[in-house]
Amino acid sequence: MKKIFLFLLLVFNLLFLNSFSFAKINIAAKTVILQDYLSGDILYEKNADISIYPASMTKIMTSIIAFDLLKKGELSLDEKFIISENAWRLSSAGYSSMFVMIGDEVSVENLLKGIIIASGNDACVALAEGIAGTEEEFAIMMTEKALEIGMENSNFSNSSGISDPDNYSTVRDILIMSKYLIKNYPKYYEYFKIKDFTWDRTGGDPIKQGNRNPLLYKNIGVDGIKTGYLGSEKYSLASTLKKKERRLIAVGSGFLTKNSRSKQSAKLLIWGLTKFDTIKINEKDSTLTELDVWHGKKNKVKVHINEDIYKTIPKAKKRYLKVKINYEGPIPAPIKKNQILGKLQVFFKDENIGTYDLLASENVKKTNIISRILNSVNFLIWGDV
Repeated sequence: MKKIFLFLLLVFNLLFLNSFSFAKINIAAKTVILQDYLSGDILYEKNADISIYPASMTKIMTSIIAFDLLKKGELSLDEKFIISENAWRLSSAGYSSMFVMIGDEVSVENLLKGIIIASGNDACVALAEGIAGTEEEFAIMMTEKALEIGMENSNFSNSSGISDPDNYSTVRDILIMSKYLIKNYPKYYEYFKIKDFTWDRTGGDPIKQGNRNPLLYKNIGVDGIKTGYLGSEKYSLASTLKKKERRLIAVGSGFLTKNSRSKQSAKLLIWGLTKFDTIKINEKDSTLTELDVWHGKKNKVKVHINEDIYKTIPKAKKRYLKVKINYEGPIPAPIKKNQILGKLQVFFKDENIGTYDLLASENVKKTNIISRILNSVNFLIWGDV
């Protein structure tokens, strides 16, 4: 006997539902993408897979390599690296710089602040050489990490993002990289929202530099992550906004001006926040429901899904969101914990937007032969177990 349970995810009084008319947004950039962090749903994209030169957004991966080693205990924030001539040259050649000097001993923490806040190319080279010996070896580590986390269309040839045809990516890949950083290194991600950094340099007055991310200075909830600029690529920005439980991540490249980069990125983030809701459908490993059992020492078995499930939908459209539980029941015992017993399907306007395994939360042993015979007789007489 097949049992299908249909649940309305949320019950609404239709009188309180607003009617939204969703005009399509237009973002003035060559390539751009917007994602809801919790659901993973892409809310907007434009040419998201064309190849770009990521410029200083490359520094996100440079930071990830260091954060990875810090997390593993293979590097410490107070460890110091000696500044080489290679690193120093980038501080004296018109690039964005931390302004380190040859022979300086600079802590990993200060180098990270110089990279993240001041966008210092010199700090990138110093960190890369300190970790891997050479910047070339460090770039190999960056590309390997990119492949590991699912960046399929990226290659890194340097640590700073200075112009190089072999240093390329896509906004979709940079989104993957940004989300990975936020999710896996929350402690170190805090550096990205610091608004200024003062470097007490050798042989001169301290230099105070502000964070290059223009959205940090707007009261819209942005807490990261990284700007970029190359003459061939124009202006770029990976940014993220957090309001209560929601987080949105946007990446854009090919903005024609600094002002356009700031306005268009803010416009996209606010649009995603105000025009969509993110709904929590399931909490990982919590009991979702109970299913009928046949010939078991229990008549019911609890089931769960082993992941959090969120879905992002247009505002005022929650009434169209439904979940359906499908299983062939009653389920014969014995049942083993984590055995797949059925499926949960999520629908929006009758379109399936997700299917997930229902797992047994417990073991259910089979009853003895006498109990099974009695159950079978009851079923034949009464049509039920």
